Amino acid sequence: MKKLGGLIVVLVVLGLLVLWGIRVYNNLVSKQETVEQAVGDINAAYQKRADQIPNVAATAKQYSDYEGEAFQNIVEARAKATSTNLDMSNMSEQQMANFQKTQDELMKTMRANLNVIVEQYPDLKANTLYLNLQESIESCENQIANARRNFNEKAQDFNQYLRRFPNNIIAGFGHFDKMPYFEASEGAETAPNVKELFNE
Repeated sequence: MKKLGGLIVVLVVLGLLVLWGIRVYNNLVSKQETVEQAVGDINAAYQKRADQIPNVAATAKQYSDYEGEAFQNIVEARAKATSTNLDMSNMSEQQMANFQKTQDELMKTMRANLNVIVEQYPDLKANTLYLNLQESIESCENQIANARRNFNEKAQDFNQYLRRFPNNIIAGFGHFDKMPYFEASEGAETAPNVKELFNE
């Protein structure tokens, strides 16, 4: 009888451990999905900004006969930036750094080349469509900042849950890896001046 009672206790303990493991695993999956959704929001915010760039270039072209290097530089930078997205299947600090570098280069190229055009055609700054596009890009920059902040919050929540003992045991069996964070770009300690982008 004692053996049967001991066996029942062992089976109950094992059953509780299995249920606990299932709960932890399911929580890790849910938190990982939340991070993945945040990655999608970041990609969408950057894409929305990239979609505004042809409108800015088209508006500037209406004011100028200057169709050369400045517009070509903007188009090439946009193509490079839109060819890279964050990918959950190989999320790493290096991938995120490369993605951010490409996005920063796009804005730097756009800023430099639009300044050249606006200097040659100062009336462009008074164009209503151009001003609306300026506001739209500023709104996109805010959405990007919010999406990145949201991602970092979700990644932190996931990482904390994953690293807690004994959750880390289940995480190891389930091949869950720590999520990297979005690091601030160089010079990010000062807010981006979108008006500077449009040479105001």
